Amino acid sequence: MQRTVTVEETLPIDAARAVLVGRAWLPGERGGPTLVTVREHALVDIGALAPTMAALLERDDAAAAVRNHAGAPLGPLADWLDATTAHGPDPAQRHLLAPNDLQVVKAAGVTFATSMVERVIEEQARGDPSRAHELRRRVVAEVGDDLAAIRPGSPPAMRLKAMLIEQKLWSQYLEVGIGPDAEIFTKAPPMASVGTGVEVGLHPGSSWNNPEPEVVLAVSPRGAVVGAALGNDVNLRDFEGRSALLLGKAKDNNGSCAIGPFIRLFDAHFGIDDLRRAEIALTVTGADDGFVLQGASSMSRISRDPLELVEHAMGCHHQYPDGMLLFCGTMFAPIQDRDAPGAGFTHHLGDRVAIASDKLGTLVNWVGHSDRIAPWTFGANALMRNLARRGLI
Repeated sequence: MQRTVTVEETLPIDAARAVLVGRAWLPGERGGPTLVTVREHALVDIGALAPTMAALLERDDAAAAVRNHAGAPLGPLADWLDATTAHGPDPAQRHLLAPNDLQVVKAAGVTFATSMVERVIEEQARGDPSRAHELRRRVVAEVGDDLAAIRPGSPPAMRLKAMLIEQKLWSQYLEVGIGPDAEIFTKAPPMASVGTGVEVGLHPGSSWNNPEPEVVLAVSPRGAVVGAALGNDVNLRDFEGRSALLLGKAKDNNGSCAIGPFIRLFDAHFGIDDLRRAEIALTVTGADDGFVLQGASSMSRISRDPLELVEHAMGCHHQYPDGMLLFCGTMFAPIQDRDAPGAGFTHHLGDRVAIASDKLGTLVNWVGHSDRIAPWTFGANALMRNLARRGLI
């Protein structure tokens, strides 16, 4: 089956007034990554504004600078999408990259009630998906599945904690879900993320896994949220369910962090309030079994405000001089039965995963094994050497 991503699904519904920035790979002897924006369904090179996305997002006037920069035309976005899906991250071919580069990629966990319940189930099931259905029934009966109204760390949350401890249902996931401290972990190192139109990676040892559709904040070194994108925090439920100490192995594998399709910069037409009410849709389409999963949720159901999550991740206690990308937490974990009644959801190789939001566009990836998809070879050292050779730093 031919893999395709269209311009119409990629761009936000108000693309004509959106300030979208990303990165694209230019092939050839003098080639390498360059910053781009989208105008009239075509890419424009804005590399003269900054050598890296981290440097661009450090500017106070980033959105205005991008809007006013002429830049060289690079051709229709449709051609870039076709090249990306056809060739993947082949340095001999032009293709789209993840929009972030030197920023560390952090993630907040257990920020939505539905996903919090699923984390408790993973822990109780010890990574065994066959136990999930009965555990879900019991946990929901005791805890409920709508905890969004409970403010983490508040007196009602602490009373609920005391009750759950008494019922022997307390969990480390509930601790960060309704306790005073948010879960913030490192999802991926700088330069490891993949963009739209390419494969994401599952560890080959995993048999219970899922996509995690999320809003991703672009945060400047000053701690200011300057834009946002969509993300897929690819998750291995069996690994993390066996032990929380396997979080790194469950979360950080080759191709396990997808961000895109572009970063939309904040301006008069798009800001933090748009994110607070954003609706996110997930569609998983199987390549081999005709399976289709669809789900949707709203950022309005998040238990901690996005700006509060930034404060937990960054401040006087921890600085990020190159800025950061922060996943806000998955809104839901897919549980629709796929292979057998009561077995729940897990990926098949070749699944097409589309994560969409009206004002951020659609991030599209296909699922492969992390040891079989294109390896990550272009890191920070390679980027610096490339930029120096091209006279950009």
